[in-house]
Amino acid sequence: MRGTMATGCLLALAACTAGERPATPPAAAEGACRDEGLDRFVGQKASAETGAALMAASGARTLRWGGPGMAMTMDFRADRLTVSYDEAMTITSARCG
Repeated sequence: MRGTMATGCLLALAACTAGERPATPPAAAEGACRDEGLDRFVGQKASAETGAALMAASGARTLRWGGPGMAMTMDFRADRLTVSYDEAMTITSARCG
C-alpha cells in the first residue's frame, strides 16, 4: 500500500510540473555564462525560442526557468542562466549563476 501511495504522489508531482512552463532547450554553447546584453530580453514572452536566443546571447551551457512562486536552489553555477518570468509568461529577469 505504501508503494502505491508513493507512486501516486510522484505522479501527482510530475503532473504539476508539466504545466505551461517553457521547455528547457538543449545546451547551445560552451563556457561560462555572460550577463552582458541580457536586459534586452526582459519584457519578452518566455518560450523555447526565447530560451534558445538567451542561451546564444549568454554563452550558458544550461538554462533554468523560474516561474512565479517556484522554489530554486541558491547554488552558483558559472555555466547556468536563470530566467524568471511572471504569471503572464513575461520575462522579468535573466542572470547568470
